[in-house]
Amino acid sequence: MKLLFIGGTGVISSACSDLAVEHGLEVYHLNRGKTAGIRNTKEVNTIYADIRNVSETSEAIRNHHFDVVVDFLAYEPSHIQNAIALFAGKTKQYILISTASAYQTTEILAVTEDTPLDNPFWEYSRNKIACEKVLKDTAFKSSFPFTIVRPSHTRNN
Repeated sequence: MKLLFIGGTGVISSACSDLAVEHGLEVYHLNRGKTAGIRNTKEVNTIYADIRNVSETSEAIRNHHFDVVVDFLAYEPSHIQNAIALFAGKTKQYILISTASAYQTTEILAVTEDTPLDNPFWEYSRNKIACEKVLKDTAFKSSFPFTIVRPSHTRNN
């Protein structure tokens, strides 16, 4: 399986990269190459491009097709629109890493998929909610295959 992590050197993405390599997956990182020394995963192929530069990224991935693309760096709706443009027809599954802070805070401990997405306190969360909306709206219209993951806790060992 050929897997692309957009980013790859952050806390979550580097841990995911290590685990994917351990399981024998063909792992690629798409990043600028500026922070690779911080959390360097061995046996990962790096595609050097700035994901915010659509033409540069399009050229860098021109000869690639991925089974899965995991986007750790989408923080605003335009990032999602660009990702769909870049990866439509180039992946079997696009995974947006969102955040559990997108859920509305409730007094009930159990948070489910039925819990509303609403966070008036944190702009980061509101932007992730907007990203999810753009992804859902656009992907359903164009049959773009996607999954949204909302991590709740991360830790750095």
